[in-house]
Amino acid sequence: MHFNLGHVLQYQGRLGEAEACYRSALSIDPDYAEAHNNLGTALKDMGRLGEAEASYRQALAIRPDYAEAHSNLGLALRDMKRLDEAEASLRGALEFKPDYAEAHNNLGATLKDLGRLSDAEASYRKALEIKPDFVMAHSNLGVVLQELGRLDEAEASYRRALEIKPDYVMAHSNFGLVLQQLGRLDEAEASYRQALAIKPDYAEAYNNLGSALTSLGRLDEAETSLRQALAIRPDYAEAYNNLGITLRYMKRLGEAEAILGRAFEVKPDYAEAYCNLGAVLQDQGRVIEAETCYRKALEIKPDFVMAHSNLGVILHELGRLDEAEASYRRALEIKPDYAEAHDNLLFVLNYHPDLSAEEIYRAYQEYDAQMGAPLRSTWCAHGNDRNPDRRLRIGYVSPDFRQHSCSSFLEPLLAHHDKNRVEVYAYAELSMEDPMTARYKHYVEHWVPTRGMSDAALAERIRRDGIDILVELAGHTAGNRLLVFARKPAPVSLSWLGYGYTTGLSAIDYYLADEALVPAGSEGLFAELPWRITTPAYAYRPATGMGEVNDLPARQRGYITFGTLTRSIRINHRTILAWAGILQAVPDSRLVINSFNFNDVAMQERLAARFAEHGTARDRLEIGCSSPPWDVLRGIDIGLDCFPHNSGTTLFETLYMGVPFITLAGRPSVGRVGSSILHGAGHPEWIAESEADYVAKAVGLAGDVDHLAEVRSALRGQIERSPLRDEEGFAVRVEEAYRRMWKNWCEKGD
Repeated sequence: MHFNLGHVLQYQGRLGEAEACYRSALSIDPDYAEAHNNLGTALKDMGRLGEAEASYRQALAIRPDYAEAHSNLGLALRDMKRLDEAEASLRGALEFKPDYAEAHNNLGATLKDLGRLSDAEASYRKALEIKPDFVMAHSNLGVVLQELGRLDEAEASYRRALEIKPDYVMAHSNFGLVLQQLGRLDEAEASYRQALAIKPDYAEAYNNLGSALTSLGRLDEAETSLRQALAIRPDYAEAYNNLGITLRYMKRLGEAEAILGRAFEVKPDYAEAYCNLGAVLQDQGRVIEAETCYRKALEIKPDFVMAHSNLGVILHELGRLDEAEASYRRALEIKPDYAEAHDNLLFVLNYHPDLSAEEIYRAYQEYDAQMGAPLRSTWCAHGNDRNPDRRLRIGYVSPDFRQHSCSSFLEPLLAHHDKNRVEVYAYAELSMEDPMTARYKHYVEHWVPTRGMSDAALAERIRRDGIDILVELAGHTAGNRLLVFARKPAPVSLSWLGYGYTTGLSAIDYYLADEALVPAGSEGLFAELPWRITTPAYAYRPATGMGEVNDLPARQRGYITFGTLTRSIRINHRTILAWAGILQAVPDSRLVINSFNFNDVAMQERLAARFAEHGTARDRLEIGCSSPPWDVLRGIDIGLDCFPHNSGTTLFETLYMGVPFITLAGRPSVGRVGSSILHGAGHPEWIAESEADYVAKAVGLAGDVDHLAEVRSALRGQIERSPLRDEEGFAVRVEEAYRRMWKNWCEKGD
């Protein structure tokens, strides 16, 4: 009677009363194995795992062939993280009862915890062979298949679990995770909301929903969902981590840092949170601390591909390009199709001062072979109307339809498109919008948010939209959608603006440039066919609030101030040697280096130490960060461009503030941006052909203060009258290029 009553109470969740009944039964019959087993289960459910273990072992001492007790002991040992013992106990259960589906399922869960995913899969499949409608085994199999990267099979497992038990809340939540990985975020959101409809206090579903909403760019909703998860489970480390990610995207970096700190309080060895904290610190310019975080993440989880890739970003910002390259290559050893690591590797190689253009391009060809070639199977004929003179549908794909350095060049084009000749679509990969976004929306007929849309889904959307010419604006920078272009969703595609070099994808037809950026004879360094327009391949719209050009600072100071507003990655041993040589040749001169990367005092002093190796005193260097940089530019007499990778937007800003700059014409096209700008400005005399020539031109310019003053007073007017500021003319020339590209396709086809 005591045993049966205990069983009923346990079923009702009245565990304390059930315990008392089982103990009463055992006081009457101490050798009652079933009572010891059930007592163990009640104790386990109350979290008293050590006592539960003792009860199960007592049951087995009485009945060594008691399969259920072996299985339950295995579960308790698994909960205590004694996984090898748990495996042995579960195998003991199966030795006595080979067709015990629950034990096969529990063994699968233990093997998964041990990292033996293929063995776990086999156990779950054995459980389902014995018991085909075993809903938990279907769901657990889905988890393992998901971790193995077999997402379509995982989806099928979850769907089967939900066919058997439509209100199985855990399966709804896990199914959402698979859909999220597949890029089907709207479906994932629906799955999480279904889980919450069944179980409103399900913290895991709130956490997963918050993650999906973050990926969809619905950050306020994501924050609400994640905070709800934490209200239910204040010790939920994963929710703190995801909230930290969301707050980072919302630019609330101090809050993000604090929230990630809470994750460590709950879970000290949380590699993912260390990686995300590194990103938050990096966003604040605290790169030394960020490096420490990424290395901590890798100490905990050596095969953490995102941490390897993010560490590479920090290392390249620190100027340690060879180490950065090694980090990216390590990430790709672990996960060869990790697109972000491919992007970062190619990005950093562009800046390497000691590699030839041919060596760098070979890495782009390897990228195409790894990431582009497998997608050629998705190519199919395009049914676009081949009328060569009709109005064209132009699609622009970018993560930067917001306030961004590209805005100075993209806005002039979109603002001046002839809507009688072109119909414009913007495919916007944005996590947040800003006032610039609203301006972009005004310029285009069709605005398509793409955040959370898979590459395959976006490619299909572009096909449905009937895009004739698709323009890639990001290259290998963050948020790019290159793998959409690899699917060739439009008849004609080209790359322009955001990256400065080839994408490496043979799927993209053209690279829009000019003669200075891509000189004749350099076609072999591009996967795309360079399409040159006769003026600079951009028009520049100055930022508001730059103010007027001031008098030459050297007049008041009595010495020349050189300057650069470049990112740290562009500064290398060759630029430092040249700049130190210029300072040595121009007595009392100073060098200003201003950018976000030098917000960190440690970064400032590291750079100063590199100059000290060439005899440059610390008081001749002004290193820091001031934004916007207009007042910094007012204090500079002569700008110094970087090499082998030139600067970009800051060179336009430098000229517009009346400051001439010296550039070195290098490898196409990232090493010839300065040359292109100066040709457009009408000042090719500031283009050097060698490092010695670069130093000589800077020193020569510094030697004539009167000439510098004349240049400063006249330069803005020259820029205003130059092709660099001809927005309407540039838009016409781009549309002419589009029309000729289109006619080529009409004649030749796919």
